[in-house]
Order: sequence, then structure tokens, then C-alpha cells
Amino acid sequence: MTGFWRVWMAVWRLSVAGFGLVLAGAAFEATSGPVRLIFALLGAESPLEMDGSLRFAIALMGAVTLGWWLTLEAAFKAIDLLGDRAGPVWRGVTLSVVGWYLIDGALSAATGFALNIAPNTVLLLGYLIPALATGVLRRA
Repeated sequence: MTGFWRVWMAVWRLSVAGFGLVLAGAAFEATSGPVRLIFALLGAESPLEMDGSLRFAIALMGAVTLGWWLTLEAAFKAIDLLGDRAGPVWRGVTLSVVGWYLIDGALSAATGFALNIAPNTVLLLGYLIPALATGVLRRA
């Protein structure tokens, strides 16, 4: 993958990192504003009660999301090294993204935050559009 789509995927990965940082910011009151905004947009009760347990859970999800970003970065380095032989890596990354989408969507709906499926769909499409448009999933 080169040119426009390569930049697109780099920005896509940075959006994953940015979201992880936002979630990690919930650990402290001084940096929890963006998380409060996200919850408000998703329809959470206002004001959001950010006790220690909720701060821990959201910040931990930030750490997990940042870990996912680092894993994506490593996978994309492998893709660059493998070139035309990177099909299996592309399919593995695609499985992880689609798997995340399905699990996160089901849990979002089950917990009353089905609106979360909308930004998740944007993230999913942000990955699938270049993956499908460039044909990387069909390579050896």
C-alpha cells in the first residue's frame, strides 16, 4: 500500500492512539473532560459520576486501546517488510478489527449505549475502505 492509502492508514492508526489517550485521561479529574463529553454524546446521565472504580475502568480501557494501537503499528511494520507476501498479516489485522467491531457493538447495545456503534462504524469503514480498495486482502 502506497501513497494516499498509506497516509490514510497512518491517520487511522493515530486516531486509535488518540482515542486511547482520551480514555486514559479519565484517570484524573483534570484530564477527564473529553471522556465526559463522549459519555454525554452517547446519552449517559448528566452529570457523570466519576468515582474511583469508573475512572479505573475507563483509564484501563485507554491502556488497552493504546496497546491495540502499538500492536497495529507492529503489524503495519511487518506488512511493509513483507510487501506482496503480507496477505496473511492483512487478513489477521482485518479479523481483529472486525472482531473488535462485533464485540464492542454487541456490548454497547447490551449496556444501553447502542449509539456507540455509529463512531465504531466510522472506524471500521476507515480501515475497510483502503483495505478493500487496494486489494491487499487478496494478495498471497
